[in-house]
Amino acid sequence: MIENKKLTKAEEEIMQLFWQHGPSTVSQLMEKLEEPKPAQTTISSFVRILEKKGFVNHKAFGRTFEYFPIVSQEQYSKFSLKKLVGSYFGGSMKELVSFIAKEENLSIKEIASLIEETKNEKL
Repeated sequence: MIENKKLTKAEEEIMQLFWQHGPSTVSQLMEKLEEPKPAQTTISSFVRILEKKGFVNHKAFGRTFEYFPIVSQEQYSKFSLKKLVGSYFGGSMKELVSFIAKEENLSIKEIASLIEETKNEKL
């Protein structure tokens, strides 16, 4: 699983491409990157690192590899949030919510509305 396998900023950028566009070859990933584009060998190296870390896998089509994510964006989001809460809010989700409420100047009514929306989405 992904415990203790934090992604670097560059690795996360590549994963975002997989999550948005699905299975891709290194060439297809290159097409989706903004200018200035890194060398194809650089992207290929990052993809192999992601595979080693257990975030992607591949299928071979002759000499071409198509890579696909095996860790969903939701799984990684949960992992990242838990790490953030643990590191900065003493493991307390209440502290995180309190911090966000203060930073965004949210009223109790707005917070309650957000909670209600989330509950309805799960149904």
